[in-house]
Amino acid sequence: MEEKWLTWAKQIQAIAQTGLAYGKDVYDIERYEALRELSVDILANYTFEGKEKIRLAFADDDGYCTPKTDIRGVIFQEGKILLVREKLDGKWALPGGWADIGLSPSEVAVKEIAEESGFQAEAVRLLAVLDKKFHQHPPEPYHVYKMFIECRIVGGSAAEGVETSEVAFFAENELPELSLERNTPQQLQTMFEFLRNSEKPVILD
Repeated sequence: MEEKWLTWAKQIQAIAQTGLAYGKDVYDIERYEALRELSVDILANYTFEGKEKIRLAFADDDGYCTPKTDIRGVIFQEGKILLVREKLDGKWALPGGWADIGLSPSEVAVKEIAEESGFQAEAVRLLAVLDKKFHQHPPEPYHVYKMFIECRIVGGSAAEGVETSEVAFFAENELPELSLERNTPQQLQTMFEFLRNSEKPVILD
């Protein structure tokens, strides 16, 4: 479970953003802007990020506030799982990223696999839809839903991408240091459960 201060900051930000999107009264707008600034102050106080960076990443959106969606492609080969090394932190993750406007979840998974690993793939089935706040990820300003989609390789070959420096398959008991912002050891263990049990139902939350 995420820290209470982070939950509060997100809720304040959501109220402020929605209020700014639909508010008409000039005094209400001022109050919502003050709430948004308060959410930035909370994050700046509890993290090492500067206010301007937080404001751009967290409090610079408009319209009705909704969760972001992170989509991860899950590929197994000979009992091992495909991971890519992220250039940003040098750690390993399932290929994936933010959902793209105009693409379905399956299309995003296939695109991210190609861009980050070099493999051409096709989507097979949805494995899990998780709310990031219920899992052991580092604190972050966004409220994020994570979708894990099993895919199979249909072509291509292993190749680094713009955001990745290495591509490899790992056994369940030989996982490398993971990029916890993107996936946790528990989540990868859950993915291996799907490999062992093809009848395992989709996981929610």
